[in-house]
Amino acid sequence: MTLIVIAGATATGKSDLAVDLANEIGGQIVNADSMQLYRGMDIGTAKLTLEERKGVTHHLLDVVDVDTDVTVAWYQDLARTKIDELLADQIPVIVVGGTGFYIKAILDDLNFPETDPAVREKLTQEAEVIGGEAMHQRLAQLDPAAAVAIPKENVRRVVRALEVIEITGKPFTANLPREDSTRYPDARQYGLSLDRSTLDERIDYRVEKMWERGFVREVAELVKGGLLAGKTAKAALGYSQIIAMAEGHLSDSQAKDLTKLGTRQYARRQETWFTRDPRITWISADQSHAQRLEFIKQDLQKSFQK
Repeated sequence: MTLIVIAGATATGKSDLAVDLANEIGGQIVNADSMQLYRGMDIGTAKLTLEERKGVTHHLLDVVDVDTDVTVAWYQDLARTKIDELLADQIPVIVVGGTGFYIKAILDDLNFPETDPAVREKLTQEAEVIGGEAMHQRLAQLDPAAAVAIPKENVRRVVRALEVIEITGKPFTANLPREDSTRYPDARQYGLSLDRSTLDERIDYRVEKMWERGFVREVAELVKGGLLAGKTAKAALGYSQIIAMAEGHLSDSQAKDLTKLGTRQYARRQETWFTRDPRITWISADQSHAQRLEFIKQDLQKSFQK
């Protein structure tokens, strides 16, 4: 049974395509979006509703509370355990998401260096003094590839990357896969792309719809539930801007505009990350949803016949 991955930038249509493919082949879906792991983070992460999932079983959605910080190593173990369980039962697995490092963690044998509390604390305090953007700029100088993969808003992960660099003396991405370290060598990876102007329009439209659906109210409820107690969830795109708005630092329109801008910038980083992986088969941006689905089905059929 082959593992299937559908990746790409935000707002390219990954989730809907994965659901329809799963229904076609009797598969189940494993989430690879780092923020959809969190309970209650629904509108701002574009998490599919139960109706939109069309009866397809989804795994690794809503597995932790917003005051909890998770690691890639934790995710790797959780995702691989579920994938291996499904494949052993002859159930097709479709991994879908835009968190490139999480997908790498599933597919490849990454090494996760131990933490050094003293180094971590020093860097954390430095980040509080000079700010997350300055720390991200330092990471970009020391390890440009890591800076592409880690959003500047996620200060915790930036600090972790800098910690690894300081402990090992090597770039954080030195832990990324060797060619011979693939866990699932038969995995079929597909990337969804859109031309930049169309993608930007989709992102802007999505953010507008999030606001209309009650994104601000969602964040307010999550703050009551402990959102500010953790470091990861509150740094998510849109959530951090709305928190800043609630604290009086931004107006509603400024928070919305900054969410659009930040999401567009994040999409660029996602594109850069995924295009570096030669194993991904890219699906033409001008294809319709139905054409994309048919392309994957035919490609899978060819791979099974080999």
